[in-house]
Amino acid sequence: MEGKTREEVEKSGMIDTWLRKHRLIYTGATRHPLILSIRDGTVDLSAYKRWLGQDYIFVRAFVPFVASILIKAWKECNDATDMEVILSGMASLNDEIAWFKSEAPKWGVQLSDIVPQKANQDYCRFLESLMSTDVEYTVAITAFWAIEAVYQTSFALCLEDGSKTPTELRETCQRWGNDGFGQYCNSLKKIANRRLEKASDDVLSAAEVALLRVLELEVEFWNMSRGDA
Repeated sequence: MEGKTREEVEKSGMIDTWLRKHRLIYTGATRHPLILSIRDGTVDLSAYKRWLGQDYIFVRAFVPFVASILIKAWKECNDATDMEVILSGMASLNDEIAWFKSEAPKWGVQLSDIVPQKANQDYCRFLESLMSTDVEYTVAITAFWAIEAVYQTSFALCLEDGSKTPTELRETCQRWGNDGFGQYCNSLKKIANRRLEKASDDVLSAAEVALLRVLELEVEFWNMSRGDA
């Protein structure tokens, strides 16, 4: 574990240990040029509209993924609070889909016409792979935390004092950057860290790979939204 004792890792949490280890890709996912352009008010709004349509498709694929984690928690976890945290996240997805449907017309985005681009297809396939019964709950909940945390960290950046986020995008940033969503992400992180503390080396390795893959896919998704190859 990169020279750290198991006790040292447990004290700080495995996730923070991994984020330090993979800081470059984590920074790329959470401080992407698209997010920075929103924060400093220079965003190309066509990139926002592309993101809006593609993320709607992603969220629809995200729903069965979260449902699969709820089932894994039911089967593999004795702590009832896990299911409550996951269920609260799943319940909010209905509101999230409704938000996309109300936001899209403001920008002239016809959601029924959106075709998923390659980065989106890759991400949705990854979600589907995590839904397999062969994937441990610990691995899936780690990936789930990472997906949610990247958005929370990214959009919270656009709400900081001194940011020049365009007025018409502040609601979007508030949706994922607010403190309540941050607390939810922290709850997921605590669950993941608790599971990782007791995980076998094989499960730890699989969870780290899943975390890294989420970060890579997030960067690719932001790139796609900007129109980058």
